[in-house]
Parts: sequence; C-alpha cells; structure tokens
Amino acid sequence: MAQDQQFNIMIVGQAGRLQYEALLFMASLRQYAPDFKGQIIIAEPQPAPLWDKDPRIAPDIKTALTELGADIRPFASVHFGQAYPYGNKIEGLAVLPASEPFVFFDTDTLITGDITALPFDFDRPAASMMRGPTWPLEELYWPGYAASWKALYDRFGLDFESSLDLRQPDEYWERYLYFNAGWFFGADPAAFADRFTEYAVSIRDDPPAEIVLQSLDPWLDQVALPLVIHSFGGGRPSSALAGLDGEITCHYRALPLLYARGTDRQIGILEEIAAPNKLKKLLKQYDPFKRMIYQGRGHKVRAMFDQNDLPRREQALRNKIKAAGFWLR
Repeated sequence: MAQDQQFNIMIVGQAGRLQYEALLFMASLRQYAPDFKGQIIIAEPQPAPLWDKDPRIAPDIKTALTELGADIRPFASVHFGQAYPYGNKIEGLAVLPASEPFVFFDTDTLITGDITALPFDFDRPAASMMRGPTWPLEELYWPGYAASWKALYDRFGLDFESSLDLRQPDEYWERYLYFNAGWFFGADPAAFADRFTEYAVSIRDDPPAEIVLQSLDPWLDQVALPLVIHSFGGGRPSSALAGLDGEITCHYRALPLLYARGTDRQIGILEEIAAPNKLKKLLKQYDPFKRMIYQGRGHKVRAMFDQNDLPRREQALRNKIKAAGFWLR
C-alpha cells in the first residue's frame, strides 16, 4: 500500500457531453496532480450495431486530449452500447493494461489535489460512498433490503453476511454494501472487467425473483459493483481515502449542481482550468458549458442558494434549478 505505487487512470470519452468533460478532467489532472506518472487512458466506444450514431470523440477534441497526455484507446460495445451507456465503464476496462493497478473515474470529475498522495490499497478494491438510498426502492410487494441483496450474493456464490455494516440497523439501506460508481479501483482491470461484465449481464438478463420489481436502468452498474468489489476481497473505502469526493477529487455530475453546492475552491478550479483560450475555444462548442462557465449562468445558479443551508435532497436542488430555466447538461 505504498503511497508512491504507480497506477493507471481510466475515464470514458465519447461524442457529446463526455468529450468536453474529458477535457476538464485532463486539464484539472495536469494542473493539480502534476507528479502523476501513470497512464491516463480514455476508453472510447466504437461504431457498432449497439450505437445509433458514431460515438467516437471529435477529431479536434481528440487532438487536445492527446496533447494533455491522454492515451485514447478504442473498445467494442458487445453487451451494452446505446441502450445502457453506463456499461461503457464496464466494457471499457478491457483497454487497460492487465495486472496493473487502476483507478476509474466518471468523466464528470475534477481533480483538485495530488491524487498520487492517496494510499490506495489495490488488493482491497473500493468505490465511492457518495450515494443515497437509490436502489433497491421500497415497493408494495418487495421482500426488503436484506432479501434483495442476499439473492444477488447467493447468485454469485458470495458471502452476504460479511458485506454488512453491522453498525447500521437491519433493513436500513446503509447496512448493505452500496456504492456510487463515480470512482472505483482495483489491482487487475482485466479480471475486474470480466467479473463486472459477468455479474451485470447476469443480473440484467436473468434477475433473481427478489428484485424483479426493481428498475435496473440506470442502476445496473451500481447493483453489480458492490458484488464485484466484495468478490475481490474489497469493501467500503478506508478513511485514508477521504480526499476522494473531498479535497482531492470532485464528482460534480452536472455543472448546475457544481455551481449550486460546490465549494468556492472547486468553482474557482473549474473556472481556472477552463480559462486558457485554447481550451475555451473547444469547451464553448458545447452550449451548456458555454452558458454555464463563460456566460455567467453558473453564478446565477449559485446566487439562488445559501451554500450554508442547502436542501438535503439533490432532487430539490435540481427542481429549483429547472424551474428557473437554468438546468443545462
């Protein structure tokens, strides 16, 4: 678990919003983690029957990403594609060098500190705890949290009891291993990808009876991820990784949310890295970024909220921003 252990970083890049988010990710990484020595790999889906349109990154964006040090690698969409684009983070892992430690980030992430200083234990994989009670949801005829999750652990021959947080009461959602898939890490991306794919496809195509009432769109990756992590001997991240979703990284998810609830430092970093003319010219091609960052819409959103007294639920933030006509993504 040496702090100087080298690892690779993966994000997904493709046509549309993600390619512009990738520019912000790369610029923030270069600015705030200049000593990062691993490979930065952008997994790019390729045209295929599972995509309605060409998903590849635009040539000018691809050039800029490469100049920032990204290695853009193509992968084939075999199981997911347009119908479930979140599956890119599953199938895209195949482009990473096998047996080399990796950290995956959602593209809508800013690097805001020295990620090389974090003490990753790659033999004990973990993922983001920035999640809420989004799955499973209580239904009239559902069997409960425990039965729903245990059915999944049983499906793959995993020990359910050892995954529980026994500090939490029975049938309370935080008792059960559940992550936001915005970041996760492991020791071998090839093995991780194989298992992630196996579990996700099995759950999608043949869900256990206990979860047939539950929606798997968009939650499939977050349903399979805890099972994969548990199967490799991992679990909840240690407190030493608190800088993820903290001072080291910011998973903003959508720029209106960043302006509404982000810290002054995070917003300052966004605007700092987006300021150089070379990057600005590209980012302004994407209308939501042009309006939020360069035309001041983001600060109008920020003025709508007291950052010291924000609504507890994200949906309340979204609803207020949308009602004002400022939701852009």
